[in-house]
Amino acid sequence: MSIELLCRKVGMTQIFDDAGECVPVTVLAAEPNVVVQKKTDETDGYTAVQLGFGDRRRSLFNKAELGHFEKAGVAPRRHLAESRLSPEEAEGLEPGGEIKCDIFEAGQKIDVIGTSKGRGTQGVVKRHNFRVKRKTHGTHENTRHTGSIGAGAFPGGVVKGMRMAGRMGNEH
Repeated sequence: MSIELLCRKVGMTQIFDDAGECVPVTVLAAEPNVVVQKKTDETDGYTAVQLGFGDRRRSLFNKAELGHFEKAGVAPRRHLAESRLSPEEAEGLEPGGEIKCDIFEAGQKIDVIGTSKGRGTQGVVKRHNFRVKRKTHGTHENTRHTGSIGAGAFPGGVVKGMRMAGRMGNEH
C-alpha cells in the first residue's frame, strides 16, 4: 500500500543488528490516522484520501473546518494531508475509519519526509556558524555581524549564494 501516514518525530537512537552493526534509527510516534475525506474519480477527478492526525482543541477551529470534520463524523484533528491512491487501494477506506501502523511489516523500509523546526530570522553566527569577532582592537558594536560581502572591483557586487542572516529552519 502506498499510503502516506502522518507521524510525529520523537527522536533518534541506535539499534544493533544480528551481525553486530550499529544502525541509526528515527523514532516516530505513529498514532492512528483518521480518514476525514475520500475523493474519487467521479466526484473530484482523482482518487485520494484525506488523513487527519493529532488532537487539537475544538475552540481553535473555525465553523467551516468544524463542519468538514463533522461531515466525516470524526473529532477535529491538528494536521490534515491528502494521500493519492489507486482506486483498488482506496476501496476499503471510508470516512471515519482509522489507519494504524500495523499495515507495515517488520524490517520493511519506508520513506520519511519531514519539516524542520522554524527558528525565524537568525544572524550569521547561529545560521551559518560564523566566528564571533573579537571584542577589542577597534571592533565597535558588530561582533556578531558578517565581514565583507563583496569585491570592490570584479565582480563588483555580492556573489549569489553568499551566506547572510535570514530565515532559518522550516525547511522540507
